[in-house]
Amino acid sequence: MKKLIFTFYVLLLCNSMYAQDSLNFDFEILKEKEAVGWSSFGNKEYNIVYDTAISQNGVTSASIEGNGNTDEFRVLTYTIPADFGGKKIKLTGYLKTENIVNGWAGLWMRIDPDISIDNMESRKVQGTTDWKKHEVELKTNNNATSISFGGLIVGTGKIWVDNFKITVDGKPLDQAPEKELDKEFDKGSKITIDLSQKNQIENLTLLGRIWGFLKYYHPEVGKGNFNWDYELFRILPDYQKAKSNTDRDKILSNWIDNLGTVKICKKCKPLDENAVLKPNLSWITDGNLSKDLINKLQFITQNRHQGNHYYIDMVRGVGNPEFKNENPYANMPYPDDGFRLLSVYKYWNMINYFFPYKHIMDKDWNESLKENIPPFINAKNELEYELAALKMIADIKDTHANLWRGKDKINEILGDNYPNFHVSFIENKLVIDNFYNEDSPRNGLKIGDIITRINGKKVEDIVTDNQDFYPASNQPTRLRDISFNLLRTTSNSLDIEVEDNGIKLIKTIPVYNKKDIKDFYKWYTKEENISSYRLLKNNIGYVSLKNIKDEDVNKIKKELKNTKGIIVDIRNYPSAFMPFTLGSFFTSSKTPFVKFTTGNIDYPGEFTFGDNLYIPSKGKTYQGKVIVLVNEISQSAAEYTAMAFRAGDNVSIIGSTTAGADGNVSTIYLPGGLKTMISGIGVYYPDGTPTQRVGIVPDIEVKPTIKGLIEERDELIEKAIEIIDDAKIAPINAKD
Repeated sequence: MKKLIFTFYVLLLCNSMYAQDSLNFDFEILKEKEAVGWSSFGNKEYNIVYDTAISQNGVTSASIEGNGNTDEFRVLTYTIPADFGGKKIKLTGYLKTENIVNGWAGLWMRIDPDISIDNMESRKVQGTTDWKKHEVELKTNNNATSISFGGLIVGTGKIWVDNFKITVDGKPLDQAPEKELDKEFDKGSKITIDLSQKNQIENLTLLGRIWGFLKYYHPEVGKGNFNWDYELFRILPDYQKAKSNTDRDKILSNWIDNLGTVKICKKCKPLDENAVLKPNLSWITDGNLSKDLINKLQFITQNRHQGNHYYIDMVRGVGNPEFKNENPYANMPYPDDGFRLLSVYKYWNMINYFFPYKHIMDKDWNESLKENIPPFINAKNELEYELAALKMIADIKDTHANLWRGKDKINEILGDNYPNFHVSFIENKLVIDNFYNEDSPRNGLKIGDIITRINGKKVEDIVTDNQDFYPASNQPTRLRDISFNLLRTTSNSLDIEVEDNGIKLIKTIPVYNKKDIKDFYKWYTKEENISSYRLLKNNIGYVSLKNIKDEDVNKIKKELKNTKGIIVDIRNYPSAFMPFTLGSFFTSSKTPFVKFTTGNIDYPGEFTFGDNLYIPSKGKTYQGKVIVLVNEISQSAAEYTAMAFRAGDNVSIIGSTTAGADGNVSTIYLPGGLKTMISGIGVYYPDGTPTQRVGIVPDIEVKPTIKGLIEERDELIEKAIEIIDDAKIAPINAKD
């Protein structure tokens, strides 16, 4: 069997390290007829049974039976963390087979990340055999993070497996040696940074570039042979003492030499001349570096790391970056100087080499490293550190980015108290657009009131003062996010200035802890027990993706097929994935709708286009007019869905600028327990038109008005009905 099958992306259940009896290596722990901790992958036509009639040891074994051909297989798998040391890991287990005639069976074990693997393909078990003990032994090292193992069958027949055991260097798991870890700086970097020294910021900027370059390019670092965070702390003391560029470059050159010999790379390919993005390494030759240092950096570029990398991978089947083995250092909420510098270096280099939209920021990312070192180093407390990180994150202009974890002090300052009404920006004014529930006291306020001041300060001034701390792809989305926090407070009340028909009044309003506000999150969560579709007047269908379920699609196709038009509302986040299942209803032929750019771990910084993705045409095609509604709430999966529907035969998109953040997200951890994300792949229309930041540009722009809000009208739906009523295409029956 091809080893490729073991590269399939599988969600494996990890267990804590206990004695083997408690780890269910022998299938004795069952829950609802399933063996706890075990999973499977491969052809689902194979039947897996936890068999209490046949076993080698105890009561239960696991069996797999199927009639696949020689290319089909099914694998049982169990995963444990590799939180121990040792040099060799041996798996033993018992295997029984029946009628394995056009395939084979075996045990298997894999040590990740891609350290070693054996599936017994070279010593296949075939035919009919009674219980027999087999073993698989692999070499391991300190870079191992997990161990997966189990039994497999290829082709036709039946197997039973039972009584697995693992030993490490000949000892049981609970006696395995401890992993040898680099713990020198676990309690602090012991680094103090004085930015007042001559050329200090310039030198630290150079070090950050080289540290990140070596992290992703140097073969020995890529193998995981160094704790690269801690290597920074080892070089910093001498580096800061350098009195000249010559001294500085010697320190850097010796550092590179100590990493080990870089061998000639025969697999390294040149840059793709059609790459959308290429790594910018001009700083190597433009940075006044010594000839010796330049030569070494260029040699590493030409003979860079290839294949599996300890710190970076691309998610299989998608292509967004997976940042691996990154310690969040959550035990130090206010990191010291060295760790705060490390935070800048980590984030800058992750974006520099693996962010697909680096070229469309407002700022030059090449200048951002130097710009961000002072605020990080000068941060005097946890709050200032969080703010420095949030501002740097906001600079990449990606709505997926934010401080999703680790902004405890920011949240303390903002508070958890809110008024009992919701606000949004309409016609560039902060407007009350709803109350959280009908029983809420109104305090003399009503829907449509305009808030002009909060605690005496103009709303527009508050927005200007805070917008740099809101990561967003565009201004409408930034205002969307700012509006959520404008009336947030630690106090028990707020003073607001309200404008109604040109008259301004100052009101003191009570606020409540969000836990005590009914339906506080109703704008962002799925509404239960509400149908995703209905029939409007004039034979027009309406579908909301906020509540849609997979099983709704066939009902929609059946019940709305002869309507004059369908309004698809994506002013929300879809509750199910609809691009292909519902999108195919709107197109009569296979139609391209999107293509992606993905990064390259073999040449960090390079991004290339993949092939177009297509919406298929399945069954009967809808003949009426389709109107898709979008606004700044439409983000990520909503935008992707709108792109797919736009490929339909008679589809128009109306509304306003969407969030401009599409592409599968990648998670980034930074010192202090900070967690952020990025859009990990570039999303484009087939002709190369971008979507990031610009969003899904509507065919007809329609924005809500304050007047329409007061009159309780949905002006986008009104416009959609008008377009459908005026459409020249009148459906008779859906066609094949």
